[in-house]
Amino acid sequence: MERDLRVGRLATFTYFALNGFVMGMWIVHIPAIEHRTGIDHALLGWLLLLLGAGAFAGMQIAGPLADRLGARTVVPLSAALCSAAVVLPGLAGTAWALGAALIVFGLCNGCLDVSMNAHAVLVEHRYGRPVMSAFHAAFSIGGVLASLVGARTLSWNWSPVTTLGAVAVAGLVVDLAAARALLRPSAAGPREGGEGAAAPNGRRKTPRTIWVLACLALMIMLCEGVANDWSSLHLSTVLDAPAATAALAYGAFATAMTVGRLLADRVAARVGPAAILRRGACVAALGLTTAALSPWIPLALIGWAVFGAGLSGCVPQLFSAAGRYDQSAAGANVSRVSGLGYVGMLAGPAVIGPLTRLIPLNLTFFLPVLCCVTAAVAAGVVRPPRPSAPAEVPGAEEMRTAGR
Repeated sequence: MERDLRVGRLATFTYFALNGFVMGMWIVHIPAIEHRTGIDHALLGWLLLLLGAGAFAGMQIAGPLADRLGARTVVPLSAALCSAAVVLPGLAGTAWALGAALIVFGLCNGCLDVSMNAHAVLVEHRYGRPVMSAFHAAFSIGGVLASLVGARTLSWNWSPVTTLGAVAVAGLVVDLAAARALLRPSAAGPREGGEGAAAPNGRRKTPRTIWVLACLALMIMLCEGVANDWSSLHLSTVLDAPAATAALAYGAFATAMTVGRLLADRVAARVGPAAILRRGACVAALGLTTAALSPWIPLALIGWAVFGAGLSGCVPQLFSAAGRYDQSAAGANVSRVSGLGYVGMLAGPAVIGPLTRLIPLNLTFFLPVLCCVTAAVAAGVVRPPRPSAPAEVPGAEEMRTAGR
């Protein structure tokens, strides 16, 4: 049994890394696909919203399916579909075809995202200690690997269809190799919360706690989205950094986040998930404030790195809390949290753009700072509830007295 658990954990690492690699390979080839389809940046931005819409829909579909069929069934199927769908954008020759391809790819990616997180919740539950952050680190590592492989294939002048086709085949092979190691579902335990009563029509209502976790995920992932899209632009436009130096801003953020996620589980086991979220959000707020107000490029880079380190352990705590709340509805609850978080990831960059027409770019970063402060204040929501004391059986005291 212990060996099965270790192998199941390794398989979960594999699927997170595979998802990061597949998504990274798509991102690396965005410029080539944009050139192939003849679209401009503005239209590409609208088409990327279709990717997000498809992912959101996939998350809402896969969550309940994982609860009903088990993540062991849904994860391999989602991984196979996601691996196969990554080639579709490379085949697109028009904007319409690319839009359709991105909807399908986003849908499949959303299914894999939620189902593998639901399985990660199961692994963490059986381990009895925090392991979620390391899985998210594996996703980041998969993205780094994709950037290296993609850079090499582009230097060889491989077409997007050729490279993404090879990625699809490799993904299917990895999926087949890892599928059998996934854990089988166990009988669900009782809910840890008390709000998820069934609605009068027989459908279970989403508890208020889950919606609070989802709103926090939206705010934290909004911060990640801002860093992804605006960190390098901040250095180049506000501090007049050269392009090569400006690129280091995102590199500092992403590297610090990956390292932080590799360490966050051990820290969470010592101080608890609420402390990780509270202290991490405070550190992130301090880091982004430093980056926003710094007049010096080196200090701004340090600020972006501190921002990534602070955010690194926050989202995994939210996902763990959502899955822990009710083991019988872990997939659906995780889909709510991850779905709204994904909306935040997309909304962050979109909100910052219009704000720059009113205030300088660096001052717009106080919106994500406010989100971090809000998350720190509400961090208690991820604290595991204390187990209630068992009810005293009538006459138990007399029986103990008689037995002395």
